[in-house]
Amino acid sequence: MVVLFLLACAITLVAVWLVDTRFRWQVREHRRSFWRPGRHVTWACTSVLLVSLVGCSNGTAAQPTQPPLSLTGSASPSPISASDWPTYHLNNQRTGYRADTPDPQHLSQTWTKKLDGAVYAEPLVVGNHVIVATEGDSLYALDPQTGAVQWHTNVGSPVPQSTLPCGDIDPLGITGTPVYDPATGLVFAVAEISGPAHLLVGLDVNGGQVKVRRSADINGMDPRAHQERGALALANGMVYIAYGGLDGDCSDYIGRVVASRTDGQGSLIQYQVPTPREGGIWTPPGPSVDTAGNLYVSVGNGEVTSGQWDHSDSVLKLSPTLHLLDGFAPTTWGPENASDADLGSQGPVLLANQFVFIAGKSGKGYSLRANALGGVGGQADAQNVCHSYGGAATVGSTAYIPCTDGIRQITIDNNGQIHQGWHTSAVQVDASPVIGGHTLYCIARTTLDALNIENGQLVASIAIGSASRFATPTISGSRIFVGTMTGITAIQIA
Repeated sequence: MVVLFLLACAITLVAVWLVDTRFRWQVREHRRSFWRPGRHVTWACTSVLLVSLVGCSNGTAAQPTQPPLSLTGSASPSPISASDWPTYHLNNQRTGYRADTPDPQHLSQTWTKKLDGAVYAEPLVVGNHVIVATEGDSLYALDPQTGAVQWHTNVGSPVPQSTLPCGDIDPLGITGTPVYDPATGLVFAVAEISGPAHLLVGLDVNGGQVKVRRSADINGMDPRAHQERGALALANGMVYIAYGGLDGDCSDYIGRVVASRTDGQGSLIQYQVPTPREGGIWTPPGPSVDTAGNLYVSVGNGEVTSGQWDHSDSVLKLSPTLHLLDGFAPTTWGPENASDADLGSQGPVLLANQFVFIAGKSGKGYSLRANALGGVGGQADAQNVCHSYGGAATVGSTAYIPCTDGIRQITIDNNGQIHQGWHTSAVQVDASPVIGGHTLYCIARTTLDALNIENGQLVASIAIGSASRFATPTISGSRIFVGTMTGITAIQIA
């Protein structure tokens, strides 16, 4: 069987090699600009090559397994429109920025919908559907104009918190933000179901039928110890799933990123943080992905507090096949691990000038070179910025950081130096902002607040009901959709 498997891999690779030289050159160009239009032939070549490498690679970072798999047909491709919001903070770089949104004079509630559980995940917008995932292990498609239910699919029974070693979500169902794949027409989500177990599902965006259903747990991973809080990422024909631990850092979890092909077939692959325990990859933005298809993740505190760096308290760069390419950690990673003051609470911020900004629980902010993260202490600049949790929003080389004492504006120049701009305490929670036009929107637990992007002044505010500390809004046209502890609310910009 091994010989046949290797032979199949070799045949596939030879087939790709035989493609016209011009096409192979375009594939390399395509990897540098992954989402550029007009590259359908080169993307096909890249996909074949990547799938071959995933199946044939036995690299130390990727540990394949073959979980039970159930396929129930295929959906039709459905391209993304200009008003869609298909993933956490709009795109793979997690910018959360939509330039064409009108700025508000005031905000008004259009509708509110009670669902079967709390909504921690950011809502998506695909065509005429608002896609919402709940802690009741359900996905809904709602009419954006009225909130009427178009379809509702429950994929399992959520896990009562009392059956887990610790945690802060009860019951625990779908927490991480789903992602939409226009190539397959599927919405992917990971549900924690009774067992407990983690289940990857792909649903037809137009009808809610389950087309892909497979285990998202990998060999050697204790499902009771791991939580999937980070947003899913879609790139390279793969769905990427980040795992951390439960609130309270209990039990024997180890941070990891797991990937599945979008057709639900083949082995899962993974990268596991090389720490004996902890090192969770849990922040709600999940992985950020650059234009070459590489992933950036922030890693929480690990069990090691001295000696050799265990790649915790870090920003790590992973290849499309989840091999470690690069990493960064502060020189203080050991003491920060010991005091739970790590970088794992904020998602890496990818800026247009090829720098990465990261902050976390310690109050320090770091700018990193995307093509050379620097290892331990290799930052381009470091400053006292704030304690940060959640996902930032960006415009070019400027980022708006979710801090425990409000939103902060920072800009990183082309030398990597951090320049701190305005700070507003109008929002005194860990609000993850998004930007529409010249307005920044963030959730302050019970209100949606609109701030002037130039100076941070409050422009408008409206009550939305109670929301999670990590909730973040979704913008589509002149509407904003907000997940709450009971469902979803739609807000009109006027």
